Amino acid sequence: MDMTKATVAELLANDGALCDCGKKHFAMVKEAYIEKGAVKKLAELVKKYGGKKVFILCDTNTYKAAGELCEAELDAAGIPHSRYAFRKEHLEPDEWAVGSAVMHYDHSCDLIVGVGGGVINDLGKILSKITGHPYFIVGTAPSMDGYASATSSMARDGLKVSLDSTCPQVVIGDLDILCNAPMKMLQAGVGDMLAKYISICEWRIASLLIGEYYCENVAGLVRTALKRVVDGAAGLIKRDPESVKSVMEGMLIAGIGMNYAGMSRPASGMEHYFSHVWDMRGLELGTPVDLHGIQVGIGTLLSLKVYDLLKAATPDREKALSYVKSFSFEAWSEDLRKLLGTAAETMIEAEAGAGKYNLEKHAARLEKIIDNWDEIKKIMAEELPDAKTVEDLMDLIGAPKAVEEIGICPDCLKDSFKATKDIRDKYVASRLAWDLGLIEEFCEKLF
Repeated sequence: MDMTKATVAELLANDGALCDCGKKHFAMVKEAYIEKGAVKKLAELVKKYGGKKVFILCDTNTYKAAGELCEAELDAAGIPHSRYAFRKEHLEPDEWAVGSAVMHYDHSCDLIVGVGGGVINDLGKILSKITGHPYFIVGTAPSMDGYASATSSMARDGLKVSLDSTCPQVVIGDLDILCNAPMKMLQAGVGDMLAKYISICEWRIASLLIGEYYCENVAGLVRTALKRVVDGAAGLIKRDPESVKSVMEGMLIAGIGMNYAGMSRPASGMEHYFSHVWDMRGLELGTPVDLHGIQVGIGTLLSLKVYDLLKAATPDREKALSYVKSFSFEAWSEDLRKLLGTAAETMIEAEAGAGKYNLEKHAARLEKIIDNWDEIKKIMAEELPDAKTVEDLMDLIGAPKAVEEIGICPDCLKDSFKATKDIRDKYVASRLAWDLGLIEEFCEKLF
């Protein structure tokens, strides 16, 4: 099967097929319905998956948007249900939220239905893993790509982490609901998908430099999902159902791509780490935060500008070795603490295992970079649009393009960029800039 031409239904039906990369890919989602009136399928699907009593997880806004409709469908079918609606205006996917969901869970229920977007879905997947019961998600906005993934993006001890959780068996995206989502959430969905330009590029570079697993079929699948979203973006302003459907299906396909790869590489890279840094500052210091996809869209623009500098760079062995030799991890650790507060400690401790600042490991990576520089430049040229193209698209849909527009102080950008190399043990552009001894120069030029 040509993944790039497959529909969502065909991808789900192809579950477990052997790929050219030598792995069997599993979508894990069993069924997905992105259409008008899709919520009317809820009761029959609950019965199909053996649900006797449903636990609905939502917040006060998503309950009004779709929760009432879900309850009406269950009532009409005679299916009993319980509900917990978070009352917080700004709900964080953290220990408190998980604990609250668990403490309010009705243990007489045997199937969980999340009603909402990113945070509710992440919490619903965690709750499903804890209880061992099947999980459905009724999406209320095409705002992020986690609907079909088997991980949850959570804040744990102040650090943004990706935790293994349950993949929804069923994804319901009722276009009558999705088309009425706040415009900012539609913009966020596009922002989260624009990230795929960066993630695929970095995935290929990481495979080349450090031997990370890479599958061209999965990459092609995500590229197709991205194109679908970009092509349909203009119609979002008019809330055109086909455009909204394109964005939602693009999100699902990106999530399936993560499941296929068994990791987040196909869908997130340095641009997500900008967002994670700002989220962590918000949790620790009370600084402003915005929707995940809005922040990721801005992070994508910043990342493209970093890559513009990388494209113009020429590796200098002596310069890189000299910079790394003079680098002080202790001094940088203090900068991290100033940027993130106590959340920095987990990142600092993680370096003991990662060893990315080790002189010998750096020297070996540097030789690999120099030997493969032409191929790295080729990958960047093939995968990345120019920043102006992305800026024009964001203008078209009215999405914010700069941190000042969402209340984030631009003074934190230099250290935010440098911190992206420490969020995860993942090779991204900021690590490449550090390896080349250029990260300080890039900070001065960009921020």
